[in-house]
Amino acid sequence: MTGNRFHLGIDVGGTFTDAVLICEETGRIDTAKVPSTPADPSIGFMAAVARALENGAVDPGAISHLVHGTTVATNSLIEGKTPKTAFVTTEGFGDMLEIARQVRPSLYDVHFEKLRPLVPRDLCFEVPERLDAAGGVLKPLDEDAVREIAAALRGQEVRSVAVCLLHGYANPVHEERVAKILREEDPELLISLSSSVCPEFREYFRASTCVINACIVPVVARYLAGIEEGLGRAGLEAELLVMQSNGGVLTAEQAAGKPVFMVESGPAAGVVSANFIAGRLGHADLISFDMGGTTAKAGLVLDGRPRVTKEYEVGAQAQPGQGMTRAAGYPIRTPVIDLVEVGAGGGSLAWVDAGGGLRVGPRSAGADPGPICYGRGGTEPTITDANLVLGRLNPDYFLGGEMPLDVEAAAAGIRERCAEPLGLDPVEAANGIIEIANATMINALRLVTVRRGNDPRELTMVAFGGAGPLHANRLCMEMRIPTLVVPPSPGTASALGLLVTDLRHEFSRTRVTAADAADAAHVRSLFERMEEEGRRTLRREGVAAADMEFRRGIEMRYAGQSSEVAVTLPGEATHDRAVGGMDAATLADAVRRFHAEHERAYGHGYPEEPVELVNFTVTAIGRIARPRLPRIGSNGKGISDAQRGTRRVFFSDAGGFVETAIHDRALLRAGHVVAGPAVIEEVDSTTLLHAGYRAEVDEFGNLLVSPGGAP
Repeated sequence: MTGNRFHLGIDVGGTFTDAVLICEETGRIDTAKVPSTPADPSIGFMAAVARALENGAVDPGAISHLVHGTTVATNSLIEGKTPKTAFVTTEGFGDMLEIARQVRPSLYDVHFEKLRPLVPRDLCFEVPERLDAAGGVLKPLDEDAVREIAAALRGQEVRSVAVCLLHGYANPVHEERVAKILREEDPELLISLSSSVCPEFREYFRASTCVINACIVPVVARYLAGIEEGLGRAGLEAELLVMQSNGGVLTAEQAAGKPVFMVESGPAAGVVSANFIAGRLGHADLISFDMGGTTAKAGLVLDGRPRVTKEYEVGAQAQPGQGMTRAAGYPIRTPVIDLVEVGAGGGSLAWVDAGGGLRVGPRSAGADPGPICYGRGGTEPTITDANLVLGRLNPDYFLGGEMPLDVEAAAAGIRERCAEPLGLDPVEAANGIIEIANATMINALRLVTVRRGNDPRELTMVAFGGAGPLHANRLCMEMRIPTLVVPPSPGTASALGLLVTDLRHEFSRTRVTAADAADAAHVRSLFERMEEEGRRTLRREGVAAADMEFRRGIEMRYAGQSSEVAVTLPGEATHDRAVGGMDAATLADAVRRFHAEHERAYGHGYPEEPVELVNFTVTAIGRIARPRLPRIGSNGKGISDAQRGTRRVFFSDAGGFVETAIHDRALLRAGHVVAGPAVIEEVDSTTLLHAGYRAEVDEFGNLLVSPGGAP
């Protein structure tokens, strides 16, 4: 391996921490999977790094590209482990975080309780000042009041503060002056400005985004500093990049300053990976299905681009049978890959409710103690335990045999907690657990497809995660999805996604304007200013001008609506080529595409109604060289050489146990075809193939599953 350079991706999940190591020259891939360490995720991170280097026999100095995906930002919010944070706003708006929104997740739930504000009322400070909606100064900033606030912050031992002044998105002058005064009074204070984090209108959403950033800045900065220190001790000199929620990456320095952009970095990497894998096969419209140990996540890719939304909440809990409930968490207004997440991972707990009904999730056994079959102290049955009892998992080959599973303990737990209270035998109860979990995941798939105006029969599913391939075939049957792609090493596919994306920065400005009165020259100037800001940012990160790309978009709505639809403008701007101009014809075309997108998403459009341009966006992209992935050839041997024997596996569509062929995926080669019913085992995952389906191995080692019998 001497002389070769390598790319390393580390994805910290709720149950396992995954690593993917790719050789730049040969495309060879080595993977590693170790248990996550929730008490200190950096321990699991460094363990995964060490295991990957050991598996690949690679010297730490040979790592040229290192990317990390993590949920540490989200976890700190969910667990309430954020340092004392203050909030500074315009006089008269100090109750903004308490009031929040007037919507509620469950309209008739009389027991509903709002999440407590991240900043208590006694740490919300008001400062006399006022701007109008255009950014004009109506009332000058009272600088003495700001100095009094600084003294109060010192007395309360506050280390981080969010500043969100009324209409600060239109003119940051007062917010920037507040920050300067606070730093003069306390140079060590960490300050987040809404005009920098989220320069858009809608006061509460902007404030919530800024507050979340302020709350997690100390946590993430400390975490990333510890990671970089550990990497230095281990001899890894490559710059640490961090996955963002929008599918791009940031430098660790940028991520430490704006961690709100990385709250969903791990799940985003999975969608990027699915898009990369399917794109090589010519599929531009697909569903990304990621089932890990804690949750299952479904995302949508159309025309080769993951769907991105700004309507996202952090801190909301997944509900049984549905995704994250709206208005139950803290909203953020930063671009996030659009995912529906449900509490149906391999470690999701099965239980009997007070009414005698079998339920699955959203609580999870997580990494500690994990499912009963892990033998680490778990006492409540999980989806993994049910799959084991049904014969779908090999107790002697979990993680390649590194972690033997206890079938008897899993069956006993299901019998005690689920079967006996319901008057069932353990197999019936285990099958019920799987059926309920599948129904929950089908609901998530419907939310991301049918409910958003997309026909699943016209899409391809890419299934990954340790548990995804076990359930994906059945989900495709129910949703009538014609093609299922299971990539090699699906348990570490999200970590692969870290290595096939680019540096990405999002910029936005709110300028509410009637479309028929918009000044094209003014719009062009607005885009150009944001592009220049992006160009400066990418230069600081060492991106060559030839590797820069800029994408423009406008968020529009019908006059009187309260939500917008995003429209991406055609073409791209590079360092030396502008986006085909910005004139009246370009704006008119954007409005026409808005009508079409509105009709596609909601089933109706109103071309005769007036349209408003609301938010103008620029995505600045710094291209990073993607690793070359290997192809597998045909060894000229038949499929029988890859068969390990048979095992009795329970299939609900067959009504019981079926003697099923077991195949070793490591021995499958291009052109091999496996006919269902079958089980295909590999180190980090297991693929279940139902009767009436076949899996063909392509040149990249993917399993292409589609309806059909024996070859």
